Amino acid sequence: MVRKQVYIEPRHERLLKTRAKQLGVTEAELIRRSLEQTLTAPGIVRHDPEAWESFMQSVRRRMRLRVSPAPRTWTRDDLYDRPRATR
Repeated sequence: MVRKQVYIEPRHERLLKTRAKQLGVTEAELIRRSLEQTLTAPGIVRHDPEAWESFMQSVRRRMRLRVSPAPRTWTRDDLYDRPRATR
């Protein structure tokens, strides 16, 4: 084992002590478990502001599209009766 010294907030210390007592483990063991879980978890998806803005622009464009007020002339069953398009 390697010794590490870290600073934590007072509220973190209270939570750490409480949870370690609940689980019946040492604070160090709880920290090791937390590190293991965090460091071996799948990669974190980063928020991409440009991608989000691009998505929102497409949503706004779609919202501006006019929808024909005429009722549709087909039924759901008609869709199943149509021949499939070849690719």
